[in-house]
Amino acid sequence: MNNETPNPEESSNEAASRFETGKAHAKRAADDLKAAATAKAQELRENATAKAQEFRDSATAKAQEFRDSATAKAQEFRASAGAKANEWRDYAQDYYGTARDRAKTFQGDSEVYIRENPMRAVVTALGVGFVLGMLFRR
Repeated sequence: MNNETPNPEESSNEAASRFETGKAHAKRAADDLKAAATAKAQELRENATAKAQEFRDSATAKAQEFRDSATAKAQEFRASAGAKANEWRDYAQDYYGTARDRAKTFQGDSEVYIRENPMRAVVTALGVGFVLGMLFRR
């Protein structure tokens, strides 16, 4: 057995050396951790940028799709409205033509009746005029 007493100065130097070695290891570990965190942060930033670009592209595509769909629907409604307008215009023209023909027929029939019954036509006109005069007078 060895009965040597340790030298306090050597123990102190050895403890200081171990402390410095531990300190150096801790500093390297902290630097490695910082580098790993920086790399991970950069990776996350790049992923976020890529996802943001992907979202923008998707939103742009959806907006274009919506715009195209809205344009197609607007054209469909415009064509439908135009067809209905044409249909109603044709109906109105037919109705106007029919009414005009009836008015001409009524005018012709009235002229014939007046020529065949002049006295009755004058008396009827006087009676209608008198009644209208009484109505408007009140």
